[in-house]
Amino acid sequence: MKRVDEFKAGDVIGFSGRSWDSVLINLATGGIPLWGLSHVGIVGYGKHRPELLLFESLGNGVTSSPVEEAVEKYKGRVWAYRLFRHMYLHEVTRMSAYLSSMIRRSYDVHGATRSAGKVFSFVEALFRKEDLTTLFCSELVAAQLAYVGLFATGSASRWNPNHLVRTLRQLGIVRRPERMK
Repeated sequence: MKRVDEFKAGDVIGFSGRSWDSVLINLATGGIPLWGLSHVGIVGYGKHRPELLLFESLGNGVTSSPVEEAVEKYKGRVWAYRLFRHMYLHEVTRMSAYLSSMIRRSYDVHGATRSAGKVFSFVEALFRKEDLTTLFCSELVAAQLAYVGLFATGSASRWNPNHLVRTLRQLGIVRRPERMK
């Protein structure tokens, strides 16, 4: 596994599960079952913790935990999508404050479902406004990167894990994935 000190704020961690839920997510989002991403999180600093944490939106809402801990407990493959550039101090400070404000927001099951597929998510983005009162995983990541100005999107609510990471790669925001586990 990569050492935590090699990560930086803004890095995206992708998860590829071995469960039926993961298979269904990949089928709905254009990923390869048991290989494509079914979940993503973003690395940042907590409000009261000087260490790097992984922020993710799971069934129990937005949480944060040490990166190593989150990677170790995950049952499946884990990938690191590191930013091409270091964020400036003001970007890190701004993103960390925003991430901390998102802790304990509820998980958005309906939003995650609406983000499936490129066409469906595009149509949904046209008729529904971005709503960050509840969050699903890729919406949290897209919102954070947009908030600091690294990723221009009209709606963070339209992105599913596979589509988001592919787009971040195409735009040169993140590097090729590195397998962690």
